[in-house]
Amino acid sequence: MNLSDSQTAGAVPRRISAMEAVLNHLRSAIERSEYAVGEKLPSEAELCRRLEVSRPVLREALRALQTMGLTVSRTGKGTFVVSNGPVEDPTFGDYSASDLLEVRRHVEIPVAGYAATRRTAEDLDHLIHLLERMEHETDTTAWVAMDTLFHLSVAQAAQNPVFRRVIEEIRDALARQSAFLNELGGRREQSNLEHRAIVEALVEQSESDAIDAMTHHLARVESTLTTIVRSPHRAAPPEEGEDQA
Repeated sequence: MNLSDSQTAGAVPRRISAMEAVLNHLRSAIERSEYAVGEKLPSEAELCRRLEVSRPVLREALRALQTMGLTVSRTGKGTFVVSNGPVEDPTFGDYSASDLLEVRRHVEIPVAGYAATRRTAEDLDHLIHLLERMEHETDTTAWVAMDTLFHLSVAQAAQNPVFRRVIEEIRDALARQSAFLNELGGRREQSNLEHRAIVEALVEQSESDAIDAMTHHLARVESTLTTIVRSPHRAAPPEEGEDQA
């Protein structure tokens, strides 16, 4: 069983959500060819009945299957299996994970350095308040929205409108990737710690520390994504009380 990034050896495995359990079940079935390439998955209503989950939970799992390149949704026809193994480079919205990460490394790492030397008191107040909200947020959708806002705010603190415009362009893809990593990789707690390291570097006006903190953050994003895509997932039933919308 995969452990979240924040866990250490011997730690108790993190509790998986209903969405992750459904995804694991369907992914395992596809990889075992219970649903063959070219075959149509059962209808949403049928899958909800079999797996005893709500339709919103099922739809999140189906979206994750598509992100992994295992299925494709055809309007009016249903969801079809297109591969019995996940692609190594999933797509988030309009961009592949590798393209997204390449741009983030070349933009967000130097941006963090600029932000450390150019940020205003207002920038710091905003980032600290946002970080505190994220550390207390338990709803994934709300946290993901604040996650993208955090990265936009760091770009804003660099005092160059072009940087913010670049992050705005990839904002939807960042949100999709963030939701994917948090649902399947248990990234939220560790990401909060990484964000705090970035903010602390900005507070201290340390360009080198800000660069190091953002570099570490993006490296953990990449490693978690790789683990999710490449590691085998064992089928597991949704936990009681986790199948509600």
